[in-house]
Amino acid sequence: MGSYDEADSGNIVQQLKPPIISSYNDKIRPLLDVIDRLRLLMVMKEGIQLPTIVVVGDQSSGKSSVLESLAGVNLPRSQGICTRVPLIIRLQNHASPRPELYLEYNGKMVPVEEPQIATAINNATDEVAGPEKMGVPDLTMVDLPGITRVPVHGQPDNIYEQIRDIIMQYITPKESIILNVLSATVDFSTCESIRMSQQVDKNGERTLAVITKVDRAPEGLVDKVTADDVNIGLGYVCVRNRIGDESYEEARKEEARLFETNAHLSCIDKSIVGVHVLAQKLVQIQSKAIAKCLPEIVKNITMMRIIQAAKESLKKLLWRGEFDEYPEDNTKHGTARFVEMLNRFSDELHNCEESNLSKDFLTEEIKVLEDVKGIELPNFLPCEAFLRILRRKVERISYLPIKFTEKYWDYVDDVVMSVLTRHSEMYYHLKVAAKGAAHNLVQKLREQSINWVKEIAEMEKLTGYTCNPDYMMEWNKLMNQKDHFINQISGTNMRPLPCSVESPRQHSNVSILQQAFDLKMRMVAYWKIFKVRLVDSMALHLQYRVHNLVNNDIDEIVKELMGPEGHGIEKMLVESPAVVAKREKLKNSIKVLKEIVLYDAYLVNIFT
Repeated sequence: MGSYDEADSGNIVQQLKPPIISSYNDKIRPLLDVIDRLRLLMVMKEGIQLPTIVVVGDQSSGKSSVLESLAGVNLPRSQGICTRVPLIIRLQNHASPRPELYLEYNGKMVPVEEPQIATAINNATDEVAGPEKMGVPDLTMVDLPGITRVPVHGQPDNIYEQIRDIIMQYITPKESIILNVLSATVDFSTCESIRMSQQVDKNGERTLAVITKVDRAPEGLVDKVTADDVNIGLGYVCVRNRIGDESYEEARKEEARLFETNAHLSCIDKSIVGVHVLAQKLVQIQSKAIAKCLPEIVKNITMMRIIQAAKESLKKLLWRGEFDEYPEDNTKHGTARFVEMLNRFSDELHNCEESNLSKDFLTEEIKVLEDVKGIELPNFLPCEAFLRILRRKVERISYLPIKFTEKYWDYVDDVVMSVLTRHSEMYYHLKVAAKGAAHNLVQKLREQSINWVKEIAEMEKLTGYTCNPDYMMEWNKLMNQKDHFINQISGTNMRPLPCSVESPRQHSNVSILQQAFDLKMRMVAYWKIFKVRLVDSMALHLQYRVHNLVNNDIDEIVKELMGPEGHGIEKMLVESPAVVAKREKLKNSIKVLKEIVLYDAYLVNIFT
């Protein structure tokens, strides 16, 4: 074992002060700046994940202390769980010698001065204590709540489940780098944080383990980190965190001395010991992750921009009635065309043969009454008679709302195809795939609407009901003609009947005629209510479906294009052959023009 003196300690401390800051360099900073700007744009809300270092560990494993050592700032220390909400530190080092610290909660990023950190964190913890207020991960370094199974300080009984859900939410994205903090005093295989990280990163490809409290259990540690029984793909780093009131400089000196002089710890390879090594590893891992993810992020953003632009156009055309993008193309004016189609449907429904009363007046009603008659009170109008006629009438017109629904969704499909073609014209493969995905989506909504129409028809056939007062008013008005009708049938009054009806004079049973007339008038009054109700329901249903399409359902296109692992974008952003050919032609033209300019300059020089 070699000698160790204060000079060696000073050299190590001088390397990183604090460690993570001096690890940033001109090559890494631009990448981190890009990711920071993307976070401020909240691209995560669109499903685009950004590379993030997530710090996890069992309760009191030393997570916050590791961040303190890395960032060189004091975090709040108290009894029980120090951190009950995700604590985020964005480390930047521009003109300031100290990192800029941010506390992000409820979708806000608040800059915090170092003396105010404890108060700010406590305030954030109070404000974001409930699990329903937790946001999704979108920061560079996130210190998550320590895993605990025993509620303390008034915590809910399901505190473990709450913390587990938060941790899984943060470590599940494949872009997350899991910094698993383990205490040297425990068996790594029994740690809950290891079990959780293995659920989402089985091979440990994005998991780095930090071993803390090495001074408490140095015996056998070298075997634990070299055996790797828990499959840590990115390796281990052993550190000694600051203890008590030590300054960061004192803590680094003590760490260096411990790993140099301790009989057990000095056997550990120097490439995996010390906070400065941890800082360097994190910077390298994060920069590689950013470099790897950034091209895919750019492609995802490009696709999102195209889809969002198409989404906004569809909102204008199909929902808001704004036609500035297609001022001369009336076929794309969705709201106006919908009203036209709805009016035609209403006219067709009201003018269908069901409203023709000139033929077989009361014939159907009399036949139904004879079929359902039984032992009953005289002049009693059976409900079954009304329902039989109602069912027949609904069945005879049920094709009309289905035809209207199919026609409208065909129109929507045409508009969606046109809009997507316009916005993705430069990317042939994306255009084809997006149109296919959009067509599938519209066809699914079309089928849902048709099923809804069929369900409405079945409900209408079950029972006749309305609370509309117009029904009774219309029925009373129609029933005022009953005496005149009966008198004409019996020959006492030969004035013409309304509606030019052909009277069923062969039916001499006045009671049956009165019941049939009553049944007919009830159906006429109710049918008016039914037709208006059907048109109104169709209008509301289709408007609701289109609203969901342009605001929510259209996002399903993105999911289908990206695929289950998010790798479906690359081949779609290849430009179309026509665009590539046009670009090559323009390049050749530019080359020729440059040669012409050079030749002209050459001639000028000769003759001057």
